Amino acid sequence: MGFRVAAFPCNQFAGQEPGTNAEIKERMKKKYGFTFDMFAKINVNGEDAHPLYKYMKRVKGGWFSNEIKWNYTKFLINRQGVPIYRSSPQTSPNSMESMILDELKKSA
Repeated sequence: MGFRVAAFPCNQFAGQEPGTNAEIKERMKKKYGFTFDMFAKINVNGEDAHPLYKYMKRVKGGWFSNEIKWNYTKFLINRQGVPIYRSSPQTSPNSMESMILDELKKSA
């Protein structure tokens, strides 16, 4: 189908992601049963923010500031690598389904 979910743990929000990358992955798998790609823990805000997040925040800024406000901020990125949508942590991933399907149709 061509759709991938990628998770980037970050411990910049009230210490929600303590531990090593392996410990975080195991905890999330047990707690949520996820099977998507999880990458190494990174920073998403500040001077040492990962370049991917610097780019995504520049292209799809947030309300009042471009900073990531809390874990589970979601970005939808098209096949060309351009962020096309940014949602808040409270937004259900399921609510993005129609946008995802539209993007998949464009690139089919």
